[in-house]
Amino acid sequence: MLDKIDVILSRYAEIQTLLENVGNDYQKANDLAKEKSEMEPVVEKANEYKDTFKHVEEARSLQNSEDEELRQLAVVDLEDLEPRLADLEKELKGLLIPKDSRDQRNVIVEVRAGTGGDEAALFAADLFRLYSYYAETRGWKVEVLSQSDIGIGGFKEIIFMVKGRGAYSRLKFESGVHRVQRIPVTESSGRIHTSTVTVAVLAEVEDLDIHIPENDIKMDVYRSAGAGGQNVQKNSTAVRITHIPTGIVVACQDERSQLQNRLRAMSILRARLFEIEESKRQQELEATRRSQVGTGERSEKIRTYNYPQSRVTDHRIGVSSFNLPSVMEGNIDMFIDELSLREESDRLASIGTEDEED
Repeated sequence: MLDKIDVILSRYAEIQTLLENVGNDYQKANDLAKEKSEMEPVVEKANEYKDTFKHVEEARSLQNSEDEELRQLAVVDLEDLEPRLADLEKELKGLLIPKDSRDQRNVIVEVRAGTGGDEAALFAADLFRLYSYYAETRGWKVEVLSQSDIGIGGFKEIIFMVKGRGAYSRLKFESGVHRVQRIPVTESSGRIHTSTVTVAVLAEVEDLDIHIPENDIKMDVYRSAGAGGQNVQKNSTAVRITHIPTGIVVACQDERSQLQNRLRAMSILRARLFEIEESKRQQELEATRRSQVGTGERSEKIRTYNYPQSRVTDHRIGVSSFNLPSVMEGNIDMFIDELSLREESDRLASIGTEDEED
């Protein structure tokens, strides 16, 4: 731990020196200042750990003193210092956990009806409302990017952006298959139906994060399909973009101009391509952690919403809520908090394994 601390403190001192001599390179100054800011909580805890470690060593050396009074004082000091040192080490390891670079980003959430026909589409709308309520409680903004409704209040697909600091760090755990068990409003015999909805959560990607050559995309334009009357567009404003190498297709028609629809479609495409690359990297670097937390792949059933029993169960952590109406109003922190703790524990365990190897 002391070796790691020395590396951190050395880098922090180096950054301070670089900032003093950065001159007019504002981009470099901004990058260094950001790195320095991110390191400050670690540096503060590292210095406290070093000071406490020093006091522990001094107290331990006094245990061999010939002076009885000094030996007794050393014993008393160690009773306080050793537990504090252990706590500081744990806190410091927590701060050293590799953070997901995407955690503070906005997210693009894709909700799609799976098996279950209209009932699945209606539950897709329920999940959209759930995430909208959740975003509202955290002061985030929701912006619909694309939607395909079934005319009775449900969605075959709805894609929306959630804008807010830390959105990805919380909503990333929602990726997967959500299963609902309930009696559809159209069911006259009172039978319980099981339907599924797929949720994909993608971090928003900037142009600099991933470059898409123009030759790799094919763009088609067409008239958007409105509800009739004034909503029908006379011009071809809807956009369909196909990424030729992967076959990914993104369509946007909700905006009134072709340019706006194109920008939105490209934003979704970049996020999907970035997610593919990031998933490959994560699988290579964090195979153990991902197997314990859950891969987040769409084929996974992550949560069941049982309406007759008013129960919501997250299968990844074995946690259930028996207040389904509250969950559907966006109160999902009990699941997200537990999943976040599980992820942090797994990352912390991986650091402990590295320490043993060292």
